[in-house]
Amino acid sequence: MMEHSLAQLGWNRTFEAAMAPFVGQGFEPARVIAEHRGAYRVATATGEMAAEVTGRLMHLAEDRLDYPVVGDWVAAAVLDQGELAVIHAVLPRTSVLARKSAGRKFEGQAIAANVDIVFVVIGMDHNFNLNRMERYLAAAAGTAARPVALLSKSDLAPDADAALRSAAGRSQGAEVLAVSSRTGAGMERLQALLTEGVTACFIGSSGVGKSSIINHLAGRELLRTAEVREGDSRGRHTTTHRELFLLPSGGIVIDTPGMRELGLWDAGAGIERAFGDIEALVPACAFRDCTHRVEPGCAVRDAVERGDLDRDRYESFLKLGREQEHLEAKTDWFKLQVRKAHGKSIAKAVKELYNMRYNKT
Repeated sequence: MMEHSLAQLGWNRTFEAAMAPFVGQGFEPARVIAEHRGAYRVATATGEMAAEVTGRLMHLAEDRLDYPVVGDWVAAAVLDQGELAVIHAVLPRTSVLARKSAGRKFEGQAIAANVDIVFVVIGMDHNFNLNRMERYLAAAAGTAARPVALLSKSDLAPDADAALRSAAGRSQGAEVLAVSSRTGAGMERLQALLTEGVTACFIGSSGVGKSSIINHLAGRELLRTAEVREGDSRGRHTTTHRELFLLPSGGIVIDTPGMRELGLWDAGAGIERAFGDIEALVPACAFRDCTHRVEPGCAVRDAVERGDLDRDRYESFLKLGREQEHLEAKTDWFKLQVRKAHGKSIAKAVKELYNMRYNKT
């Protein structure tokens, strides 16, 4: 990335106000533009450089969500004549897109921060999956960003118009765009959304064409791409880390690696927004705590039976709701265990200190 002004990187008055307490300490504002296995690169008003996090910030971080992520604005000390930045603090985020971290540990993992638009990319070839689209839209709707469903590879769709109608029927008001990086179809509307200073994040499974779309927007080969398998359209994970790029239009895009599965994290509000049509039926249910599964007088199930509500959408709503309930229960249990362990370690340290002071022989 070449040298750019802070405004071109997305700096505004909100971040300027948040940065004010750090200016007197000799720190500079910087935006995280790349992250790969704990290594960072940031961009400042004077250029880009490698960056590392202070031990104090790591000590104060309660979980992975407290660490910097691509899109974050940070307060940093620039050292070695502009070769290294040391991150002392992460400025408050205007939005954060997060997922459940991989593995058994119940904690959130930030994907991108300070994003204005989240493009949920779904391939219109063999990878076309509306349940997956709804999952990603629910995650995006839980942020302060604007969710947009981006149907890629429209030139490969057997019936692009039918696919577009199906997606629009299950997107609950989110804009749905059909695009092709190969033919350029739909790209003009996409370009119009990425005006100067607007930050957008592209998320989706491997092989849906996120990198190809970004290359088209940039007008050059910014990102490496690879052909997908013809049988199932699975990609080869050409994007291996998160990275931020500036477009000729002035827009800012964040590319992310393909995700086999997006585990929801704190997505209760996002599910409500993404399934607003179903939530609007809930007050008419006979029972206030209706689960919409077996109770008599359920307005949601009645709508399904009448054909007013798509059954697949209803099943998707139930599945994501159960997943969120399970996550909340597990997260509460996990946090309790962490607090217990922390309390035990403090008690042990106090006991050892007492013995050292008063049980000397």
